[in-house]
Amino acid sequence: MAAICDDPDGRKRIVFKGRDGVRRAIRLGKMSRKQAESFKIRLEHLIADRNAGHAQSVELAEWIRSLDAVIRRRLAGAGVIEADNLSNVTLGSLLDHFFAGLAVKPTTVVVYEQSRRNLLEFFGQDRLVRTIRPLDADKWRQFLVHEGLALATISKRVKTARQIFKRAVKWKMIVENPFEDVKAGSQTNKSRMYFLSGEDAAKVLAACPDAQWRLIFVLSRFGGIRCPSETLAIKWSDVDWERSRLRIPSQKTEHLEGHDCRWIPMFPELRPHLMEVFEEAEEGAEYVITRYREENENLRTQFQRIVVKAGLTPWRKPFHNLRSTRETELAEIFPIHVVCAWLGNSRAVAQDHYLQVTESHFARAIREAAQNPAQQGAELARKDSHSSNPKKQNRPDLPSDSASCETVQDFDMTPTGFEPVSRP
Repeated sequence: MAAICDDPDGRKRIVFKGRDGVRRAIRLGKMSRKQAESFKIRLEHLIADRNAGHAQSVELAEWIRSLDAVIRRRLAGAGVIEADNLSNVTLGSLLDHFFAGLAVKPTTVVVYEQSRRNLLEFFGQDRLVRTIRPLDADKWRQFLVHEGLALATISKRVKTARQIFKRAVKWKMIVENPFEDVKAGSQTNKSRMYFLSGEDAAKVLAACPDAQWRLIFVLSRFGGIRCPSETLAIKWSDVDWERSRLRIPSQKTEHLEGHDCRWIPMFPELRPHLMEVFEEAEEGAEYVITRYREENENLRTQFQRIVVKAGLTPWRKPFHNLRSTRETELAEIFPIHVVCAWLGNSRAVAQDHYLQVTESHFARAIREAAQNPAQQGAELARKDSHSSNPKKQNRPDLPSDSASCETVQDFDMTPTGFEPVSRP
């Protein structure tokens, strides 16, 4: 327990015993007895939490931050709180710390850097992290809206900012995350989806300049694999000609246990182009695709030129939409868990980012409805006959698995009764 001691001229000090059993004192300066009592109560909570190894509450952390710097140094010197050496961390410093420890793929770093740029544009390099409040975070999101960014992009950047400031809380740079309750929204943008029909796929295939580009295209369009990360990672040792399967190394999910690779069927559209590249491969070649592996190779830009050469208009997110097209096709043939296993994503991701409703779905629905007008008419007539017959209206409803009277009467009954006819 702590005790309040009165010093001359209205000064107060708090005396308490530390974890090491040594008696210590915190000089508070001039203050009323009531203020000293309030300080004493909070100090006792701090000591109890520290001795028990409990995390510091938000209320106590805010109180500490509100104290005079001299008092905080005295508390730190007495071993009650940590030394106050992070309270003046700037946003630029936080971002430097965060990116220095970021262990993600280079392509993911590019995405994170966009959030970093937006944060610095709005708050500035020298803004103290502890001065960024939830209201400021909401204003930052509104800034992104005014910049004309798509809602899916805004969602991603808000989530990245939330992750950055969550790390700041962990490092005890701030007490709470100002971005915790900022609305992120959905990252799904259906307007960017594009379905490449089989007819147009044939045009693109004919416009490809060589066998390796044809294979790159069919692996995306008919294999549903990620390009370029998975396409360039495939080795000839991953090709199982005997079982007609392909092993797909996955850099995106390799950090998850059991998700470093997956197997897909060697679909009929893949085999001839895979064989063509195999026959052209040099002796001892390790990778299937060898011509487009340089860092300055931009497959996306090259592919857009191929699309234009094919007489088509380039679409947004070209390789993603080839993968989306294939997943949509396969989902109509195979169970969704099988399709997700082949493409290496979850049902939720497939539903939100890959599966499409296409024009062919509408056309098929209309066609099937037009092919069964007689059946629909008969069904309506049967319902009308039920509604016009008062006796049938008063009948109790049969269970859904019970046969109707009309159905029973359609069966051929054995003329000799229920026993089977004996044969001579």
